[in-house]
Amino acid sequence: MFKLVFKQYKCKSNSPDLTEVVKIDDCVVKGNDQEKSDINIVQRLSISNVESPQTMPGVKSPKDWRSYTLTNHPGIIVIRNPFSERGRRYWIARCLRDYPRTPNIVNLNERLFDESVRSDWWKQLSLCSDGAEFQRIKSAMRWTTFGYHHNWDTKIYDEEMQSPFPEDLSSLCGLFAQALGYADFKPEAAIVNYYPVGSTLSGHTDHSEPNKSAPLFSFSFGQTAIFLIGGRSLEEKPTAIYLQCGDVMIMSGESRLCYHAVPRIIKTQTSATSSLINEDADNADIKTGTMDKDLFYNVGDPQFWEPFSKYMDDSRININVRQVLNPGDVKL
Repeated sequence: MFKLVFKQYKCKSNSPDLTEVVKIDDCVVKGNDQEKSDINIVQRLSISNVESPQTMPGVKSPKDWRSYTLTNHPGIIVIRNPFSERGRRYWIARCLRDYPRTPNIVNLNERLFDESVRSDWWKQLSLCSDGAEFQRIKSAMRWTTFGYHHNWDTKIYDEEMQSPFPEDLSSLCGLFAQALGYADFKPEAAIVNYYPVGSTLSGHTDHSEPNKSAPLFSFSFGQTAIFLIGGRSLEEKPTAIYLQCGDVMIMSGESRLCYHAVPRIIKTQTSATSSLINEDADNADIKTGTMDKDLFYNVGDPQFWEPFSKYMDDSRININVRQVLNPGDVKL
């Protein structure tokens, strides 16, 4: 059933049947000054009772998050875009400019790309003036890993294969983990996936980590994805939901080892991140902490932001973070 549904949404038709795809915004009915959700699909998750929640520039207060669970997939939590415009831009820029740099590992083949591209992909892309070569370099980037590096051949982690985990991303995960009751979560490995419109991610489970009980945190930016979440078996029919720019999804508990996939990327906006920045919401005096302060402010400059915006016009980025080690362990 999972493969059949995957093929249904992957089809090359320009007008596929998307009537069964869950759009969380449409599942919420406003009435009596409160939001009431369709209990057959999603339920509202209240996190307003969090004591002294962490804060971070570019992220709304947890009490203002629109958080939901899927009734037929226990452990799935979706937070509808808790970022400000500047916040979304910051993480997009980090994923494009910084995270694909060495010592992080990228998918680029050494036989097809020289060391300058493989070590600093965004810089070389920005310097490229040939249209065909620009498109070749742009579309070739599909993933980068840091922290513990996942070995795609052996499907295991190696203590000797790791690079530093970015402090700002660690802080971001800590904010969401604390607010959702996962205070012991430790971000130790990340995969950033780059999805051009037309690309897919086949059905799989994330079971390589020794720690299979800690949640997975997923951050989506750019164009919209159709995301499939199934069960422990490929025989179970998955639910299709839209993941839009800024959405955060957590796979925890029962859903942690369930099959999931991305059969389709949909261009839903002419410019996925073109909104004007609300300077009042991101006050210039705010302390950026572990974040790159210069980058946080520069993404508000139209000229600086333009190449990032052009990239995102036909692409989606997903940051997926997981804990590798079991509680109490300090190495594999």
